[in-house]
Amino acid sequence: MSPKKKTQKSRLDDVIKAMRRGNREGQQEVLGPGFHSTHSVHRSKKTYTRKAKHKGSLDE
Repeated sequence: MSPKKKTQKSRLDDVIKAMRRGNREGQQEVLGPGFHSTHSVHRSKKTYTRKAKHKGSLDE
């Protein structure tokens, strides 16, 4: 590899790292500290839960 290609690749890596860091900081400002998944599992209506807010949701 020539030095020119190596510096371009390292710059691209730095840009990607900076974007990820910025996205992470923005996510923490909105959602708070800690881990937050971006996708959640789809649960069926029949899934058992003890929470009061879900007790009457099966009635249809």
